[in-house]
Amino acid sequence: MLSVIDVEDGYPIPYLHKIRQLILVSCNLTKIPVALKYASELFVLDLSNNRIDGAIPSWMWMNWKDTISFMNLSNNMFASLENSPSIIHVNNLDILDLSSNRLHGSVPIPLTTTRWSIMLDYSKNSFSSIIPDFGRYLSNNTYYLNLSRNKLCGHIPESLCTQQSLEILDLSYNNFRGRVPSCLTQGSSLIMLKLRDNHFHGVLPKHIGEGCMLQTIDLNNNRIEGKIPRSLSNCRSLEVLDIGRNQIHDSFPYWLGKMSNLRILILRSNQFYGSIGGPTESDAISTHFSSLQIIDVASNNFSGSLNSKWFDKLETMMANASGEGDALAFDNSIPGGYYQESLTFKGIDLTFTRILSTFKMIDFSNNMFDGHIPESIGKLVALHGLNMSHNAFSGGIPSKLGDLAQLESLDLCRNKLSGAIPQELTILTYLAMLNLSYNDLTGMIPQGPQFSLFTNNSFKGNEGLCGKPLSKECNSSGTGTLNSSASSKDRVGTIVLFVFVGSGFGVGFTVAVVLSVVWQAKRWNCSYLLFLH
Repeated sequence: MLSVIDVEDGYPIPYLHKIRQLILVSCNLTKIPVALKYASELFVLDLSNNRIDGAIPSWMWMNWKDTISFMNLSNNMFASLENSPSIIHVNNLDILDLSSNRLHGSVPIPLTTTRWSIMLDYSKNSFSSIIPDFGRYLSNNTYYLNLSRNKLCGHIPESLCTQQSLEILDLSYNNFRGRVPSCLTQGSSLIMLKLRDNHFHGVLPKHIGEGCMLQTIDLNNNRIEGKIPRSLSNCRSLEVLDIGRNQIHDSFPYWLGKMSNLRILILRSNQFYGSIGGPTESDAISTHFSSLQIIDVASNNFSGSLNSKWFDKLETMMANASGEGDALAFDNSIPGGYYQESLTFKGIDLTFTRILSTFKMIDFSNNMFDGHIPESIGKLVALHGLNMSHNAFSGGIPSKLGDLAQLESLDLCRNKLSGAIPQELTILTYLAMLNLSYNDLTGMIPQGPQFSLFTNNSFKGNEGLCGKPLSKECNSSGTGTLNSSASSKDRVGTIVLFVFVGSGFGVGFTVAVVLSVVWQAKRWNCSYLLFLH
């Protein structure tokens, strides 16, 4: 809870000019001390996580032109750079973090002569423009550039491709349009390319060179069409491929299975079609998707049955590792070095800012898969989430799903599953979300510690189910019986009918029939409303 009381310029503060590092993080500051003008040897300045507003004063760049190496002004309320300079001369700058402010206008370009790697973070501001030659002015040592969550529009400056040392480029959550420049995948040094939530359209670059070093490609939520280029297999180190929520029209890219480092594959909400199939004979001894830990193909047009051999190859999902595991990252020493994904887990859309190496998930929902759910899924003992809802799977629920000891979310709703719910599911002690609704399941709902936590919604739409938590009780044979109140109402209706019949064939009979019909109509309406609910 520090406050700044500025005095007249020139007020002598002993030794202030000798300060080389000043770190005032999260101190509730509301202004930059003017006295810092006299800190002529400042090397490190960190004023992040305060409440400083207004303009970033120009004297900071002038006074520390030859000294400042690390400057962090993130998470404040700065609105602009004084005099709106397009170029900032800071010869020894290594790290400049202006993220999470209210800065607008054109993205400033720092001119440096340092030999060290340079990191620039302008994310979470309101910058609206970037000059076409932006990349040509940047130092050739710039390895990290984050412009995400701004208001940038137009085409990506191709001058960024001249940056031979650029390893991480994050332009996500802007208004960029046009095609994804092929230069970003042609012999580039890029390792992480994040372009999600923009307006890119057209097809992906078809000719990706042998020298591709990309480990992460995130193009989620754009308007990209066409097919996934087979030359993507030249990116041999690829770990994350997210092309969800586009307009890609293609069959399942089975050839990606040979990429031994691929961990996350997101194809959600496109126009993929056909069957997924299983590994071919040539793949029988290969590592087919062996490192995959997250696969999301939801909301496409996939069809056909699932080959059990396909799941036999998911070796990483079979490894029941102990502990929490490490966060997947290209470089965990920098803010944007972690892999981040938007996933639907436990029925909720979540953004994972860290993905642990131990987290495993499969989402095949909202397609047209049919046939039986393969028993081989039971081998994926490290699985945390399994979603196969809104398909046409038939047959019974595999009892082997009870072997998925780490399972937290199981969604099989709106299929054509029949038979009893396996008792083995009650031993899934981590299961927090269960949805078996709207199938053709029958018999008594298994009782167990975890199942006692689930409500009617987990089982509704299965007319043949009975037992808790449903109000429909089971008889000795395990089938449902009407509850006592419904039976007594039926008996009352029958008695009334006979009383009126006995009192005379005329008016009495007519009244009895009318009462009986009205009573049945009310029951039908209630049943219909319950089904709709």
